[in-house]
Amino acid sequence: MSFYRRFLIPLVASSALIAAPAIASAETILGALAKAYQNNSTLNSERAGVRVTDEDVAIAKSGMRPRIQGTASFALTHNDGTDIRTGEFGVSLTQPIFDGFQTRNNVRAAEAGVRAANEGLRNQELNTLFNAASAYMDVIRDRQIAALRAQNLEFLEEQVRSARSRFDVGEGTRTDVAQAEARRQAALAQLSAARASVTSSSAVYRQLIGDAPDNLKTANPLVKLLPKNLDSALATGLAAHPAIKGRQHQIDAASFRVKSAEGTFLPQVNGSVGLSHSYQDTSPGIPSDGSRDSARVGINLTVPIYQGGQASAQVRKNKESLGQARINLDVARDQVRAAVVSAWSQYQAAQGVLSANHELVRAAQLALNGVIEERNVGQRTTLDVLNAQADVIAAKVDRVRAERDIVVASYAILSATGNLSANRLGLQVAEYRPQEHYEAVKDKWYGLRTPDGR
Repeated sequence: MSFYRRFLIPLVASSALIAAPAIASAETILGALAKAYQNNSTLNSERAGVRVTDEDVAIAKSGMRPRIQGTASFALTHNDGTDIRTGEFGVSLTQPIFDGFQTRNNVRAAEAGVRAANEGLRNQELNTLFNAASAYMDVIRDRQIAALRAQNLEFLEEQVRSARSRFDVGEGTRTDVAQAEARRQAALAQLSAARASVTSSSAVYRQLIGDAPDNLKTANPLVKLLPKNLDSALATGLAAHPAIKGRQHQIDAASFRVKSAEGTFLPQVNGSVGLSHSYQDTSPGIPSDGSRDSARVGINLTVPIYQGGQASAQVRKNKESLGQARINLDVARDQVRAAVVSAWSQYQAAQGVLSANHELVRAAQLALNGVIEERNVGQRTTLDVLNAQADVIAAKVDRVRAERDIVVASYAILSATGNLSANRLGLQVAEYRPQEHYEAVKDKWYGLRTPDGR
């Protein structure tokens, strides 16, 4: 008995502290989502990837911009005691005039790629917010279950003491004591597992949200933000989900890449301008040709006739990529449709389960109280009490899980319909706007620094 008093009572007390944090400094689910929106590493990496994609537009636009380069050469020749020094300096400008519409189509493909990347970022944002909401509710669920397991252990401790007392005065049997002790050991194992779940879910919470889950406030489902019915949810998801819109932009990008590849079969026209200065100096004292200045203006026409099959293969490859992009759009629509139906059915089921569990907990508690009274007057056995207590704990655990499931399912519906966003939730956070970086770099002609000064 002394072992259990030394070990189990502090364990129960610490579990109660985990399950009942101070309300004064409680974290709300929207506050946690705001932290995830700002701090989540995966989301910030996706934002950086969009900024990388933005530069593709500036790269594509450079295809029709002039190329200016300077050249310089110097040579020293020694011939039969004579040193001959020659040099030439020049600058040239090349301006593409017509490239078979490749640059125009490359720019359009890059712009479509940026739009697809922005939709991919929106998709990552809603996934991050949903995962963060799930992690938040997982911590609350696991802490409440750990508290219930601790309460169960306290109850079974009392049953062991009661069974031993009755055995000592001849009112009970050794079987009663053994049954109570067996249930106590099982409860101890369940409490250990519950505490491990708290530790695991807390680690996931910190990974997604970037902060420790110190004090979490109970959350409610997003009833006011949900669609009216399943048909409305499906229509919203198929029309507005970023995964679908991103696939549509990828189709546009693939289509423009086909046109760009076909442009390699058209003539290419470039204009060029050049200025150069050359000189020759001979020593000792031998007359030289001196220096000369020259200027050059020209137009170069290139007509492709046969490129070894490379250009044709590139066109075919891009056409196959276009076909794949169209199939991927159908895949995305199927995935969104399945996600909406699944989330909606889970939400409906969670509502029914939660309502039933409330009644189940009430009935199980009344049954336990009655069985204890009957046991006290000799009409029930210790095993009856233990079984009734197990029913109460199981019902309470199921209720806790149902409370978690209904909240998570409401966030899943918003995520599946593409409406889970910082703006829609009203998060107190500065919204990230990828368009600002795109506008800053899309028309840049030069400069090595990024818009943020790096």
